[in-house]
Amino acid sequence: MKAWNHFKTITLHRWYVRKGCFAVGLYWQGLTHDLSKYMPSEFMVGAKYWQGDRSPNNAEREALGYSSAWLHHKGRNRHHYEYWLDYPVREKEGTGVKIVPAKMPDRYIVEMFMDRVAACKVYHGSSYKSSDPLEYYQKGNIDAFLHPYTKRMLEKLLKMNAKKGERYTRAYIRKYILKNI
Repeated sequence: MKAWNHFKTITLHRWYVRKGCFAVGLYWQGLTHDLSKYMPSEFMVGAKYWQGDRSPNNAEREALGYSSAWLHHKGRNRHHYEYWLDYPVREKEGTGVKIVPAKMPDRYIVEMFMDRVAACKVYHGSSYKSSDPLEYYQKGNIDAFLHPYTKRMLEKLLKMNAKKGERYTRAYIRKYILKNI
């Protein structure tokens, strides 16, 4: 039963992302979003740790100290900021910086925004509010892992969505962010 529920959860999530991506013209990304979640290395773990109200990756992480499904997932999906972490060309003297965030292309920042909105819709259900994705982002501690441009863009979209809603934010994305794609 957990496998079926997990399948329904990830399929609903992909449906929300696909709807959002299609609305802004990112058709290929909408079709291919999170397909790796159906691969055995991610799906079996997701089914085992499925709870319905949060990511099974968090439950796996709590049980094992890491998430094998997440490690597989983030390396295959460009809409995750973790995909864009790299070693610097040269270390700034005395900083100890070993990994730095690379600037994400706009199309993947937009997909990341759609992903966060969809995840909140799935996990919050009928109690979803347009401010949920921003609130979830603000609870995280990811500033050090985002390139300044990526951070600015993502926060702008999340705040816009919280204040003006999805329809307005999608129109803005189409007109100003993805106009040349």
